[in-house]
Amino acid sequence: MPPAQTTNAPHTAVLIGRFQPLHRGHLALVQQALALAEQVVVVIGSAWQARNPKNPFTWQERAALLRESLPAADQARLRLVPLRDFYDEPRWVAAVQQAVQAQVPAGARVALVGHFKDVSSAYLARFPGWELHSLERQGDFDATPVRDAYLGTPAEQLSALWPALDTQVPPPVLRFLQEWARTPEYAEMQQEWQMIRSYQAAWSHAPYPPVFVTVDGFVRCAGHLLLVQRGHRPGKGLWALPGGFVEPRDTLWQSCLRELQEETQFPLSEAQLRERLQGVEVFDHPDRSLRGRTITHVHALDLGADLPLPAVVGGDDAARAEWVPESALAGMEGEFFEDHFHIVRRCMARFAGWELPLRAE
Repeated sequence: MPPAQTTNAPHTAVLIGRFQPLHRGHLALVQQALALAEQVVVVIGSAWQARNPKNPFTWQERAALLRESLPAADQARLRLVPLRDFYDEPRWVAAVQQAVQAQVPAGARVALVGHFKDVSSAYLARFPGWELHSLERQGDFDATPVRDAYLGTPAEQLSALWPALDTQVPPPVLRFLQEWARTPEYAEMQQEWQMIRSYQAAWSHAPYPPVFVTVDGFVRCAGHLLLVQRGHRPGKGLWALPGGFVEPRDTLWQSCLRELQEETQFPLSEAQLRERLQGVEVFDHPDRSLRGRTITHVHALDLGADLPLPAVVGGDDAARAEWVPESALAGMEGEFFEDHFHIVRRCMARFAGWELPLRAE
């Protein structure tokens, strides 16, 4: 039942989360939001990304589980809105506001509900136009250890894990996790999870958290963009810009040239490429890579509209190298590694003068 409406009650309560996976603490917050307002808008983050160990479930799967975990009467008062990660906080805040306001009558009061858990909760302070309702922690629930237990347990030992997860997640979520554990996607995510954990463990004894420096090449030619399909984990099989880590004795430019050559067998000379360098864009969002803090320098090169597409062949870490029509890029969003789709969007806007459209579902 909706809350008894008073002059002090907001029309809409907003809850923002990734729900990877939905746990009982999330569900308690949704129920408190339903008690507060006439309707609840749940913003489901990290939508349209390729599956990875931090975001193993699609937004459609998470939306379905949230609905299935609530009574029918509460489901009718719920509005579920997917939102992508832009790796750009001002852009993300604006997108949240736009998505929520589309669900709210003009002039209606909006309340933002949530729990200040740690630095990851700082987003709650980014919406000064909405009334903030900071709620108490709803039990000892956290999605990260649930994911770690789920992805880190060998398949033959999962039966022993289900009783522990039963105390953490609603029944529909537990059933989903049990069924999903039988899929090829689960096996893939387990291997990705193990690789990421091994990578992090290798740096765990460093005197301070490492900061990795990488380069990428944004290379356009005759309405096409040069992409590679990753041949190794993390992100095996996903599309990315050709690039990699900076070598100790290389400049950024030298590293970019080396990666282009190693991953695509690029035939143009250093002098030819330097003539076509348009600029360098830096991407440094703290959460852009699961391996750790990684700052990349994207070198934009335009070979022109009339030059025949240079022959490329995948090599080194790249299973394939391919010239992809720019018109096809928007439909590949869920096939890109890490934040590379958004790197492409920003570079297109800056260096090509147009922006890839974003799909809405």
